[in-house]
Amino acid sequence: MDNVAARKKKRGMADRLFDILNATLLGLFALACIYPFYYILINSLSDNKLVELGKIVFLPRGIHLNNFSDVLKIQGLPHAVFISLARTVVGTCIALLSCTVLGYAMTRQELWHRKFWYRFLIVTMYFGAGLIPGYLNIKRLGLMNTFGVYVIPCLIGPYNMILVKTYIESIPQSLEESALMDGAGFLKRLTRIVVPLAKPILATIILFSIVGQWNAYMDTVLYTSGTRLQTLQSILYQYLNSARQLADMMKKGGRVSGEMVMQMTNLQSARHTMTMVTIFPILLVYPFIQRYYVKGVMIGAVKG
Repeated sequence: MDNVAARKKKRGMADRLFDILNATLLGLFALACIYPFYYILINSLSDNKLVELGKIVFLPRGIHLNNFSDVLKIQGLPHAVFISLARTVVGTCIALLSCTVLGYAMTRQELWHRKFWYRFLIVTMYFGAGLIPGYLNIKRLGLMNTFGVYVIPCLIGPYNMILVKTYIESIPQSLEESALMDGAGFLKRLTRIVVPLAKPILATIILFSIVGQWNAYMDTVLYTSGTRLQTLQSILYQYLNSARQLADMMKKGGRVSGEMVMQMTNLQSARHTMTMVTIFPILLVYPFIQRYYVKGVMIGAVKG
């Protein structure tokens, strides 16, 4: 009896030590994930001179909102925000619709040469045309300097389609068979049975699409010109790039007015502010769909 009690006590101590170690490691990992965002936040709110000197590390000092007001004064910013929001909403809706319909179609045995089309889409994940052929293709399709260049290339995402297909395959077929016996067609089965049950994976696709569309930058640089289709990321990059040019002028001994020096200082400090501006919409969206995200990724994971 004494030996059994001793083993239980020893096992209990080992479990407690494991729990403490596990909680410590998870806490450090969470801190490593949260601190960069916290660092950007406090630097965007602190005194610009202290930020330039690198003295803002843990707590904000000289809190003000001038950086945010300066960013809001950037010429063309409202239109750029509208373009970014429009491409994010439209692109996400189109990608969600196409991936849902295509993923569901790939689970139907009656689809003509289903395995061939499925493998054909998977192959596109491993091979890309490259920058120059992609540019020429966009140009020949007449998408240059059009809003379609933001949404049409993202119409079909093979990875998202695979997630949707794998998740739908986990739904009991008896539900669709019952609906089929009642005379339900393809679209009715999709909208009345599959979509309501596939909310977790659809929320995952929405999150992937929103992040991808909102953070996209290179398509604006490559396929558009002028300011008509300029996105938020593009206009903020140009705004920051002017700070580097002013800094180079000062290093080379060029004449820079006091107003330009002040503008450069504000631009340097505004890096953190612009980062906050770009990631804030994502932070607003994520809490509403995060409860579906993990379930969607786990169940919709690619099977061998």
